[in-house]
Formats: sequence, C-alpha cells, structure tokens
Amino acid sequence: MMKRLRDRGWMETSQIIKSGIDKGLVLEVGPGPGYLGLEWLKKTSNTKLIALDVSPDMIQLAEKNAEEYGLNQRVSYVLGNALSMPFEDEKFDAVFSSGSLHEWEEPQKVFNEINRVLKLGGLYFIGDLRRDMNLLLRWFLIQMTKPKVIIPGLISSIQASYTLKEIIDILQESQLQPTLVKKDPIGLSVIGRKAK
Repeated sequence: MMKRLRDRGWMETSQIIKSGIDKGLVLEVGPGPGYLGLEWLKKTSNTKLIALDVSPDMIQLAEKNAEEYGLNQRVSYVLGNALSMPFEDEKFDAVFSSGSLHEWEEPQKVFNEINRVLKLGGLYFIGDLRRDMNLLLRWFLIQMTKPKVIIPGLISSIQASYTLKEIIDILQESQLQPTLVKKDPIGLSVIGRKAK
C-alpha cells in the first residue's frame, strides 16, 4: 500500500518539508518499508535519516528499498521500540512519523520519548489516519486500495486510529506540546517545535 501511495504522490512528504523538517539529522518512527523517509531524503539535501522500527522484516525491506533508491549512505535503520528509543537525549534535529501512531501501544510514552530525543528547538511532524473520517471517504479509500488482500489491514488501521479530541487529550498528558493539531479529510497531524 505504501508503494502505491508513493507512486500516486499521496505521501506526506511535502507536508513534512512544509513543517520545516528539511535539514540535519532526522528520526523517522515506524518507517515500515521506508518509502516516506526515502522520498523525503530525495527532496532534501544536507540531511541524514535514522529510522526506528520494531519489525526486523520491515527493516530488511527498507534497507533493500534504500539501496534501490541509491540512498543507503544517507539512511540507517535501527531495530527498536519507540516506547524506549535506543538514542541519547537531544540527538535529533527533527522527528517525523506517518501511519504508525495507531500502532503505538502507549502513545503518551512515545510522545515523551520523541520529546526526549529531540534537540531544543527541534521540529516534529506526526501524521496518521483518523477513525472518524467521513464514511463516504472511508468507502472510497477502501475501494482504491490494491491489492485487495490488504483491505482488512487498512480497515483495522482505521478502527485503531484516533480522533482529534483523543489525540489532544493524550498530548495534554505528555511532555510533547504541539504547536498545531489538525485534521484533514482522512487523517490528522501533530506538528510542533520542542521549546527552548
């Protein structure tokens, strides 16, 4: 599905760049097959990406994709859990994540970890689906999904995702204080800068 989104230009790459994440050492949380981070690297210069994923299979696939993109010198994939990131405090200039928020077992703790590993003044962008999207849009999204065998996974992801209010409530209990929490027709975004 991520490959199809990439091929149609539907990834959040431009939103991430517009949020100011376009330089330095950046962390991607939950890269899956790695397409978003690789597309981001293609569109930026003087950037390096470290991507953290809990799945060894996804890391292996992402490494293969990075090689195909010719970007394996600018990206490294790390096996680990976002609940306890294997990085020192204030390591990254920015953090982004797309499509994995609904998979986080304890999102408040992950937000706290993002806050911990971000440098002072560091930027972040977290995007995901939202459970309360319009039913017609949900139907359309499901109809556009190919191969059809992944539709149950998409439906499960939608059902596991959050509403805007739920995310705002979780963020209020975390150390990560967003500048902007917004929704679009099918998703939501959390955008901000770590206070100096």
